[in-house]
Formats: sequence, C-alpha cells, structure tokens
Amino acid sequence: MEYITLNNGVQMPILGYGTYQTPSSITERCVSDALNIGYRSIDTAQCYGNEREVGLACRKSGIARSELFITTKLWACRGYRDTADSIERSLRELNLDYIDLLLIHEPTGDVNEIYRAMETAYKDGKIRAIGISNFLEDMYLNIVNHCKIVPAINQVETHVFRQQRKLRELEAQIGTKHESWSPLCCGQNNIFRNTTLLEIASNHGKSVAQVVLRFLTQNGIIVIPKSTHIERMKENLASLEFDLHADEMREIERLEIGKSLFGWW
Repeated sequence: MEYITLNNGVQMPILGYGTYQTPSSITERCVSDALNIGYRSIDTAQCYGNEREVGLACRKSGIARSELFITTKLWACRGYRDTADSIERSLRELNLDYIDLLLIHEPTGDVNEIYRAMETAYKDGKIRAIGISNFLEDMYLNIVNHCKIVPAINQVETHVFRQQRKLRELEAQIGTKHESWSPLCCGQNNIFRNTTLLEIASNHGKSVAQVVLRFLTQNGIIVIPKSTHIERMKENLASLEFDLHADEMREIERLEIGKSLFGWW
C-alpha cells in the first residue's frame, strides 16, 4: 500500500474503499471483503446511511484500530453547536473512539463556524485530521483565510476528464492534499471504451479502470473507488502494482474536458 502524509504528519493510504450509495444491508459485507483483501482506508458519510455498518465491519475485522483509516463527512450542519452534536453522532454510529478524517461534505451552512467546531474536536483528540469536500477555489480560499488548522484534505470530483489542475496547484501551495471522488466517473463519458485508455491498458496488460486509478495516484491524488464485487475490489487495489510512463501520463492529461460529468459545481 502507498501512503500520503497529511499536513499534520498523519499517514493516509492513497487508495481506499468508498461506500457511496452502498445500501446499509450489504455495507458490512462489502467493507469486510475490502478489509480482508488489503484495504485499510474506508470512506463513508453521514448522508450515506451506513456509518454503523462500516464501524461494525471494522470492529469485527480483527485488524488493529491503528492500522485502519476511517473517513466520514458531515451533513446538513448549520453552525458550531449542531456540528459538535453531529460529530458525536458519527462517533456513536461508527462506535469508534476517534475518526481518522472528518470532512465538511459540501459548502453549505456557516462553513467557518462548522469548521471551527471541527477544529475543537480535532484539538480534543476525537479526530486525527480535518478537511473539506466539494470546495472549489473560492470556497477553499475562504476556509483557508478563516481557519486555524489548514484543511488536510479536499475531496472533489476528479477523474481523467476533470483533472482539477488549477485547484490542485493551489492546494499544493497551501498544504492540502487532493482526494478524488468518482475516480472512475461512474462509467460516464464512455470511459471504459476510450481509445487512448484502451491502448495504454493493453500496453501494460491492465484494465482501463486500473490505468485511470494509477494516473490519479501517480499524480499524488488519493482515490476511493467503490465496488460491491470483490473481484473488482481486488482489481482496483492492484492498480498500485505498476507505473505509467511519462508519455502515457501526458496522453491522459489531454483527455481533460474542463467540466463536471455530474452537473456538480
């Protein structure tokens, strides 16, 4: 497993397992499968409705808590007080002593007060790292200009068709690591039939999914692909076992279309 060192020294696996839209009825099984084959980073969120099952799978795994990296995201918070309460609810749902990474899910509510409550929980040892999600340049700078603790992570739609180069350059200057949601585009834009990606995949004897994930991780971008099928989980994890050549990286860079595939900001 490759790791990224966050701005406070905490290490986070560069490739984790996502649980977006995974029904709670199968989440425990899916997370258990992921942990059994080598994943150590699990991403959930309050609005996914599966925090309890993620925590259950982690506790049943027999893996030392210190080896796991659990991310969750706040939802529908408005200010300091309800954020503090919301953090306690996530700790109860996960049934864990601490959360490794807590993110504001999207820039709504009084984000500066929400973030201030997260800073308090971080100082109290309830959270090992704090950050944001879906904050593009202006909103990201707003947080940076008001916070005491620079966001460790910004989780944003990022894939071969929307590479977020400008935002990543800004984050790198300030000290925030970039994390991708939907690194495989949910199959949009014919990604798995793209001729450039198919040719590069063929050159390495890999799948298009593996090429796409490796492009991101070689750029230092954290990824959290999601699958409910263990063979695909294994395939995604194995994307770390090869490297793309510099000319292949440049070819993939040219796939940028500069807009969201999901009607996102």
